[in-house]
Amino acid sequence: MDKTLVICASGNVGSELVRLLRADHREVIEATSRKELKPGQVHLNLITKEGMKTAFDGVSRAFLLSPPGHTNQHELMRPVIGMAQEKKLNKVVLMTAMGANADDTSPMRKAEMQLENAGIPYNIIRPNWFMQNFHTFWMDGILKQGKIFLPVGKAKGSFIDSRDIASVAYSLLTSDQFSNRDFDLTGGRALDHDEVAYLLTRASGKKITYQDIRPDEMLPGLLSAGLPADYAHFLLMILNYFKLGYAEAVTDSVEKITGKHPRTFEHYVEDYKNMWMKS
Repeated sequence: MDKTLVICASGNVGSELVRLLRADHREVIEATSRKELKPGQVHLNLITKEGMKTAFDGVSRAFLLSPPGHTNQHELMRPVIGMAQEKKLNKVVLMTAMGANADDTSPMRKAEMQLENAGIPYNIIRPNWFMQNFHTFWMDGILKQGKIFLPVGKAKGSFIDSRDIASVAYSLLTSDQFSNRDFDLTGGRALDHDEVAYLLTRASGKKITYQDIRPDEMLPGLLSAGLPADYAHFLLMILNYFKLGYAEAVTDSVEKITGKHPRTFEHYVEDYKNMWMKS
């Protein structure tokens, strides 16, 4: 039976992908940087490269993702993709981000090109901004002040539910129908942050509004939250791309690959509304 390695298995996408694969009675190995392992886990530290060879023992398919908080994605992914190539895996799905292919010199695009040239079956998925950011990364301002603080003006984004990204990854890992192709993944429509705030308010019953801020107003909060300076500046850079309209495009990739429409933002807020009801 195929064994699938899932990197970043504890994240929003990885944890749902593991659930889907196991629900389908497929053998899954969760890669973790922790030394204390649970059944079904293997130690793999992408920073130190510790556990690289053993993580791929008996593996025939893999889901690859550079851990958040790092801007040197190609440096982290290079040995992983190299190991997948050495082991001649049956399928590798690499997740980067929408817009990663705009610049061949960017770290994410370098990782994509390495996989494209590895000579093994692959898919590359580039999701847009996650809906889940509104109950994780942007949560502090929502809970404390009832505001979404972002430097994106009135620009719109076709936000995608991370569960739909996992469904796409599952479909691509378990089928060869779309092999050796890349896909931009989005939700079904684009919303600005005033519209997002309205939907959060309606679902939670808590007054939530959006406040446009300057990038230099956001930077101290990112640094105080523990983000490395280079990653904080990287985040502000891609938020500026959002402001310029690059996150507004809508694709049909989710439906094409999974056969299902992507979840709506209304669906997302209904599922997570209790998160914004906290005092």
